[in-house]
Amino acid sequence: MSTDRIIFSRPFRATGELANVEAVLSSDHSHGDGPFTAAATAKLRDITAAPYALLTTSCTHALEMAGLLLELGPEDEVIVPSFAFTSTATAMALRGATVVFADIDLATGNIDPESVAAAVTPRTKAVVIIHYGGVGADMERLQQIADAHGLALIEDTAHGLGGTWRGRQLGTIGTVGALSFHDTKNVHCGEGGALLLTDEILMARAEIVREKGTDRARFLRGAVDKYSWQDIGSSYLPSELNAAVLDAQLAEFATIQANRHRVWDHYAAALPDWAARNDVQLMTVPEDREHTAHLYFLRVPTEGRRDDLIKHLGAQGISAPFHYIPLDSSPAGLKLGRTPTPCTRSAEFSGTIVRLPLWPGLTEQQLDRVVEGITGFTV
Repeated sequence: MSTDRIIFSRPFRATGELANVEAVLSSDHSHGDGPFTAAATAKLRDITAAPYALLTTSCTHALEMAGLLLELGPEDEVIVPSFAFTSTATAMALRGATVVFADIDLATGNIDPESVAAAVTPRTKAVVIIHYGGVGADMERLQQIADAHGLALIEDTAHGLGGTWRGRQLGTIGTVGALSFHDTKNVHCGEGGALLLTDEILMARAEIVREKGTDRARFLRGAVDKYSWQDIGSSYLPSELNAAVLDAQLAEFATIQANRHRVWDHYAAALPDWAARNDVQLMTVPEDREHTAHLYFLRVPTEGRRDDLIKHLGAQGISAPFHYIPLDSSPAGLKLGRTPTPCTRSAEFSGTIVRLPLWPGLTEQQLDRVVEGITGFTV
């Protein structure tokens, strides 16, 4: 058996990246809002069917922009899943809002709508949703809760580009959507993100927020003869170098996704018998959703055996990490948020999850090695 290490993730290399970057470096326009920003944005709108899209420097910054656009402040509360990356909460806390932690459902790792409903107070202004692993959350129930209380829905779609819920693209269902193009994501430009919007008024302000509070975007379109300070904002616009890489990646989106689904499907076909014998829960996707093959996870009955499985695979040169530490128990979570009801399912999910290697270039031989390593372990 080969002992070459199988790493957990490897960024995809698109064929047009170097030519695009060379075109930028050979031009007189390497700052943002150039031709590659326009081209990548057009491709992104085609993929998501979003009426409006703005490239950003990261998904974190897209979430920060969402907080600015929704005018969150110290009197507000924002409900977020405890099982989440830190950006989901810190972008809201940065506006002074109190982060309120909700629990997840164990089947998908997504925020539990009933936990959200129980956490709503008169101060609640928004709910942040993560489509974990690119599997859509229960948007019907979450929208019902939002409508009943006048809440905004912020979709953290860092895992979800191309995923759908009942035929609707993730990131375009709520009030605001945020995407990630970090190099661990399906499509990347090293570091990058995007804001998706369906509201024209929010879009007009988002352009200003993204450009340091100025109306420079209108100036570039020839709508005004000079630009000036209009509102609060920051430098959320990526350079043309980032956009050039992203444009090449988006051009090969179908290829990327086909190969990621090939890997996901391999695991889904090979592991059910072993999982049933060992009381292991495999990742599943509800019938009304199309996932993005961003990750493939399984859950082992106890944290101790989870750690044993990770060590077992590591000894065979296979990297298979767990994921987030629940935010409600973190130092910042205790300081900046509150937890109305203990997030016991988040803790259980975090303590039992294992993620398998998943990137487009994995060979069938490597996938067989991963499967053999897992099925050779008794929980």
